[in-house]
Amino acid sequence: MTTSDSASATSAEKAPAKDPWDLPDVSGLVVGVLGGTGPQGKGLAYRLARAGQKVIIGSRATERAQAAAAELGHGVEGADNAECARRSDIVIVAVPWEGHGKTLESLRGELAGKLVVDCVNPLGFDKKGAYALKPEEGSAAEQAAALLPDSRVTAAFHHLSAVLLQDPVIEEIDTDVMVLGEERADVEMVQALAGRIPGMRGIFSGRLRNAHQVESLVANLISVNRRYKAHAGLRVTDV
Repeated sequence: MTTSDSASATSAEKAPAKDPWDLPDVSGLVVGVLGGTGPQGKGLAYRLARAGQKVIIGSRATERAQAAAAELGHGVEGADNAECARRSDIVIVAVPWEGHGKTLESLRGELAGKLVVDCVNPLGFDKKGAYALKPEEGSAAEQAAALLPDSRVTAAFHHLSAVLLQDPVIEEIDTDVMVLGEERADVEMVQALAGRIPGMRGIFSGRLRNAHQVESLVANLISVNRRYKAHAGLRVTDV
């Protein structure tokens, strides 16, 4: 066998598969939470800060963000949304659906180059309960990707109970987080971030085109919670 034949044979061999649980260290990154004064954003900020992550919560009003940060403790800082985005490495979008597009469009420059994690659930409510809305772009996450062409957009943290997240008595959050995105490295960073919270795992769940059904499932969980007086989450089995 010639040298070239040997090289070809070697290159043809399959490289060992990467361990899907071999995730990066994100402990030194600054996490910003847009909408950090709302229940979901405040709960995520609290859990991540409690786990040792540096967290900045953003709001349209600096004073409101600072007041919420002081309430949370654990080194959390408050700032207006623009400063929060500028100072953060990873930015979680937890704003109300009604202000989602307008907020992101106004922060396009500050979010350029950032890893953005959208956890917004487009929902409507009527006498029959919660139901899913379908944005023109397909999902909240896809709307974010369309509005933020210079950012790396992922989707995660949709199915978490704000009540459990904010309860200081609860040590672990017993749930999985479905993470969607276009680039494996970005998804793995978000998985690792979810894993910083005791009891929580981040699970790769496809690309952003699959975000609509993940966002929509929250309507079903709301129905579960109302019927059983619970704070239901999700676990992915056999993984």
